[in-house]
Amino acid sequence: MLPALIGLTVAAASAAGYQSMAPTGQWYGRTFAGGTRGSKQIALTYDDGPNDPHTLKLLDVLAKHSVRATFFMIGRYVQQRPDIARAVVQAGHVIGNHTFTHPLLIFKSEAQTRTQILECRSALQDAIGEHSNSFRPPFGGRRPATIRIARELGLETVMWNVTGYDWNAPPAAVIEKKVVRQMRGGDVILLHDGGHRGLGADRAQTVMATENLIRRCRDRGYEFVTVEEMRAVSCQLSAIS
Repeated sequence: MLPALIGLTVAAASAAGYQSMAPTGQWYGRTFAGGTRGSKQIALTYDDGPNDPHTLKLLDVLAKHSVRATFFMIGRYVQQRPDIARAVVQAGHVIGNHTFTHPLLIFKSEAQTRTQILECRSALQDAIGEHSNSFRPPFGGRRPATIRIARELGLETVMWNVTGYDWNAPPAAVIEKKVVRQMRGGDVILLHDGGHRGLGADRAQTVMATENLIRRCRDRGYEFVTVEEMRAVSCQLSAIS
């Protein structure tokens, strides 16, 4: 009996740990991790900027193809490069909150979590004024309190259901292949225009992969939207059903 109970305890702890990091997990509170499966909408999202020069190079690619994306920015980098944050908004993209210093929030107190979100919000307001109410926890890590605090601050927690695994800067073809393999339509795709360890992360391969993905997805009839646009459609469909 005791070994069985230990086994169940270990299994439960493993499941709980997985759910705290799993992008599409919903155990700890409702998050948005994609639209209607099989739809023709795709949302490109980029974490850890603003980052010189790759955020600006990415803006050139997105403008070339008339694609709007969603950027989840780190507050301390926004303070250092508010000009890039402003360029993102002026290009028609959406900016969301990615905390001030990019900590793993499952190990932070409620007070620390609230401070991280509020300081990022303040940095964004100073740089660009009013912005999206989308919030993405660093590394995807969250506890019930993380989502509750975000909601109390008027934010919607946004995750993803497709990732390019680009944080270690693999070749563009590898990033593209990993994304395409996971896509089913109605996807929120996680990519990175910066790096949480410091400004200047090399994201040249992500920029190239983005252009290739846009071409490939357009050929397949996909439409690129912001996370807010995808959320709005999902809400409408939920209300109808």
